[in-house]
Amino acid sequence: MKIQDVMTKQPTCCTPETSLESVARMMAECDCGAIPVVDDLDTMAPLGVITDRDIVVRALADGQNPLELTAAACMTAPAVTVAPDADLDECVKHLEDRQIRRVVVVGNDGRVCGIVAPADIAMHTSKRLVGELIERVSERVPPLPAA
Repeated sequence: MKIQDVMTKQPTCCTPETSLESVARMMAECDCGAIPVVDDLDTMAPLGVITDRDIVVRALADGQNPLELTAAACMTAPAVTVAPDADLDECVKHLEDRQIRRVVVVGNDGRVCGIVAPADIAMHTSKRLVGELIERVSERVPPLPAA
């Protein structure tokens, strides 16, 4: 199975200058927990991803006012990407190896054309595969030793 068969097509995207309030509104309207961050809404070149967890950990937990911040302050960059014609099993391995839950899909033209999350994989594969994916991306990584 190919990524293009399971991805959420044409995801809502934001730019680094988008306010966190607007990003959160996009998440609520799209019923999702991640928004790809692109350089510009015309070129749609991927820069990173901002998740609901990013907002909580990098703004709220840090004591910052999220109403005064933009996506650039909280996003994870660079974007981890995959091509639409990549194999789904290869993508799942990529997610597991990097311990991430979402990957941005970028077409040959360099534009964001989709996103893949565990929910997308669950709708097209076995519950066992999704369970294993969630278990592996959720494993605790030991901290690096102090220098």
